[in-house]
Formats: sequence, C-alpha cells, structure tokens
Amino acid sequence: MKKVYEYSHLGGSEILQVHYPQLVAEIDQCIAAVKAEQTKVSEEKSKKGKLLFSPTAMNAAFEQAFRDRGWQELIDRYTIEIPDYPTKIKGAYKQVDFTKDRILVEVQFGKYFSMFYDVAKFQYFFNRAKARVGVEIVPANALKRKMSSGVSYGEQLVYDIERLDRHFPAVPIKVILIDVDDAPPPQAEEVEETQTPEEDKAAELAGGEGETAK
Repeated sequence: MKKVYEYSHLGGSEILQVHYPQLVAEIDQCIAAVKAEQTKVSEEKSKKGKLLFSPTAMNAAFEQAFRDRGWQELIDRYTIEIPDYPTKIKGAYKQVDFTKDRILVEVQFGKYFSMFYDVAKFQYFFNRAKARVGVEIVPANALKRKMSSGVSYGEQLVYDIERLDRHFPAVPIKVILIDVDDAPPPQAEEVEETQTPEEDKAAELAGGEGETAK
C-alpha cells in the first residue's frame, strides 16, 4: 500500500522526523509491505457480488508487518470508579495495537467512531507519559469506496480535528491516509459521498461489514 496524504497535528510529524527518523522509516516500511487485493465478495444489497478490499485481511497484514519490526501492544488495565456512584467495575482497559519508544500507532479500517476513539486513546496514554506521538493510519476516501459499507475515511478525521481548533486532542498526532499501490494520485476534484445516512444506519443495524473498534 502507499501513503497519499499526511497530516500533522501539534507538530506530530515534525517530532517524529527530528527525534524518531528510524521509526518513521519503519512505519513507512510497514505500509509498503501490505499488498492489498480485492478478495472479498460483497453480500451487501448495493454491492452484491462485487470484489472488495477486505479490512480483516489488511489488518492481519499490518499486524504481521509491525510485529516483524518489534512493535508491541500497549495495554493499561484499571478499575472504573466514578464520583458519587457506589459500583466499581474491574477489568477495564485501554489498548493500542503498536508501540515502540513511546510512539503509538493504530491502523483503523472501522467505523468513524473507532477512528476518533483511537485519538482519545492517544490522549489517555499521553496524559500518563506513555506516549509522545500518536500515529493514525486510515484509508483515504478513494479506498473506502472499494470496501464494505460502514468503513470510514481519513479525510473526515482530519476535517474534524481541524475544526476543533487545536482544543482536542492535546497530543501530537500524525494522520496518514493510505490507498492501494496502483491507485491514481488524489485529483483536484469534488466527489460525492456515496453512502447516505440511511444506508449508514442500515449497515450499523445489520452489524455492517466494516471492522469494529479495537
């Protein structure tokens, strides 16, 4: 796969380039190592019989690529206690798939809430001095159109972070939009969002074909 766009929030890209060039190279290597193919036959009404890119297969390929380079999972377990409430909930946790030297990476082919939850996890670990920069790898809209309904896209995430006027997240982040190797470069054009709110709701009620939050 290949990068088609990078977005730096609060100097995330610059921190990585100056202080962690080797990790930047490893992240780029992981992206390039994933060879996505349209192997999933859609059962969706609007895409019946079409070959789509599989989020599950791509996630597995990214998992292998990062593990091969020594990136580890990060988990923080805790008990939930809230003010003026008697019940305590044990066994709760926050988890990020890939971490090395306090650089956190998530690869997200799920619904939009999963992307934003990744950002919240970066903030959580940053507040506990377990993260310096968070890196979110997400599909570009062009790739999303060749995947199952319910999968979101990186342009939406970057747009929303921009409109939060740097108030959230308060952690340096780099967002990387990816597409398949043979995809044409992004064009100066306007494209319509192909999935309506009604279709998105229907996919949610049906369980969708996209990946769920990790």
